[in-house]
Amino acid sequence: MHISEKRRSSDASISYLASEKIAAAYNRAGEDYITYADGDAQRLFSFEGLHAYADGRVWAILQKKLSDLRATGASSLNVLDAGCGPGTWLRRIVTHARQLGFPSITARGFDIAQTQILTARARAHDLAGLPGITLTFDVADLARTLPEADSSVDVALCLYSVLSHLPIVSLPKVAAEMARVTKGWFITTVRAVGSTPTIFVDSIEKARDFKFDHKLDRCEIEMRNGSRLTLSFHLFSAQELNDSLGQYFEVEDLYGLDVFHSRFAPDHRWNTDSLLVNPELVDELAKLEEAYGRSPCFVDKAMHILFIGRQRARLTLENNK
Repeated sequence: MHISEKRRSSDASISYLASEKIAAAYNRAGEDYITYADGDAQRLFSFEGLHAYADGRVWAILQKKLSDLRATGASSLNVLDAGCGPGTWLRRIVTHARQLGFPSITARGFDIAQTQILTARARAHDLAGLPGITLTFDVADLARTLPEADSSVDVALCLYSVLSHLPIVSLPKVAAEMARVTKGWFITTVRAVGSTPTIFVDSIEKARDFKFDHKLDRCEIEMRNGSRLTLSFHLFSAQELNDSLGQYFEVEDLYGLDVFHSRFAPDHRWNTDSLLVNPELVDELAKLEEAYGRSPCFVDKAMHILFIGRQRARLTLENNK
C-alpha cells in the first residue's frame, strides 16, 4: 500500500470512529436536545433558547435570502440542512417559504443521529403532508458523498457544531461536496476559538467535569449523572474558516455571532429577577454586536462564527449581466 493510500485509509478510520461517538452522544440526548438547542420547538419563531440572539440573527439572514429568491420570480425552492438535528431550522424555512408563496418546496435534512431524525420526522409530519412540499429527513454522514445533483440546492445549511465535530482532515472534502451541490448560498456557523465552554448535547451545568485537548481536537466530558462522553471537536478562528471555505465559495460575509449577549445573560440561580428581562440592555448589546462582530479583536471571541458563501458560478453570472 502506498503512503497516500495509507493516509486516506487512516483518515477514513478517524472519521468513522469520530462519527460513531458523535452519533451515540446525540442519540442518547434524545428529545432533551431540542430544549437545549432550540428552546420551545413548538414556537418556531420565538427564539427564546440558549442561543436566542444567534438564532435570531441567522433567521433574519435566511428570511432575506428566501424573500430575495421569491422576488426574482422563483417558483421553486430547494433547501438542504446538513446535520439538521431535530429539524427545527427546516421547519422554520418550509413554513416561511410557504407563506412567501413558493408553490414547490423541496427540503431535505440529514443527521448522523437516528434519534434526532426520528424526532424531526415526527415533528414535521403535518408540514410534510401539505401540497407542494417535499420534506424529508435521513440518517446520513456529512463525510459521505451527497445524493443531491450538481448546483441543485438554493440554500445549504450547516449550523452550529456540525463542522466543528468533523475531523479537520475531512473539511476540504466536505466543503467541496457542499460547493458541488449548491447553486445559491451556503450558510454555516462554527464554534469560535475564543468562545466559552460547551458540552454540546446539554447545558454546561449538567457536566461534573470536562477536559479539552486542542492538539487532538478532543473533548472528554463527565456528566453529573455519571455518564461519560468523548467527542471530536474543533474550535475555529475566523481566518481559518475563511481559508477553509473561501476556496470553494465566494465569501459574502463572515463575522462573530454573539460576542456579548451570552456573556451578559443573567442567571436565575444567582441574579435578581429584575435583571432577567431588560429590553434596554438587549438593545445596547445589539449595537455592540453590530459594531464589533467583524472586528479582528472580537470576532474570535464570539460564541460562534458565521460564514455566508455564494456559489462562484452564480456570482460570476450575475456580475456579467
